[in-house]
Amino acid sequence: MTIVFINPNSTQAMTRAMLASARAAVPGAAFEGWTSTGGPAAIEGPQDGDRAVPPLLHLVQKASDDGAAAIVIGCFDDTGLAEARALAACPVIGIGQAAYHLAALAGARFSVVTTLSVSVPILENNIRSYGLSGALVRVRASGVRVLDLEGNPAGATPRVLAEMHRAVEMDGVESVVLGCAGMVTLLEAARAEIPVNVIDGVEAAARLAWALSMVRQ
Repeated sequence: MTIVFINPNSTQAMTRAMLASARAAVPGAAFEGWTSTGGPAAIEGPQDGDRAVPPLLHLVQKASDDGAAAIVIGCFDDTGLAEARALAACPVIGIGQAAYHLAALAGARFSVVTTLSVSVPILENNIRSYGLSGALVRVRASGVRVLDLEGNPAGATPRVLAEMHRAVEMDGVESVVLGCAGMVTLLEAARAEIPVNVIDGVEAAARLAWALSMVRQ
């Protein structure tokens, strides 16, 4: 049974990075990574998210019709998640959704470090809708653009890590959540120097989707 990661943006390198992370997280599971070529190159704010939904839902329907065991929406905004869940015959989860739930289970308080400030209200609203506002301390913007996470890692990574350190020092959290699918590439560096739990949504969603697929067998 295959678990399909669907990247709502059209950047194939991000799909490949997510797929590699998912396979490393759950080596025994069968994962595929699909890229929404009709989506924007990156999702930065509500307008990009709105543009991404129609082609994303087309892929969700295809994955469901093909018999996917579970579908993961590979955008931290959980773009189109409600619509995808209504459409598919299998479980559908978002990487943001998975990360928040894992963070809440791992410790009493967590903060999120995302890319641009335009994403902050979206993430805050999602956390509120999942009933996890009581565990959230703050959603922090690093000021790094999504495509720079891969295109300019030498510039992007230190800025994300610096914001993660501020979350630890100022927010008093037990976990820091990486608030973008593209941040999967800096997970190892973050865990090497951040002294609390570092939660990655791709890794969390891979494990949760695998568990859901087992329940439904």
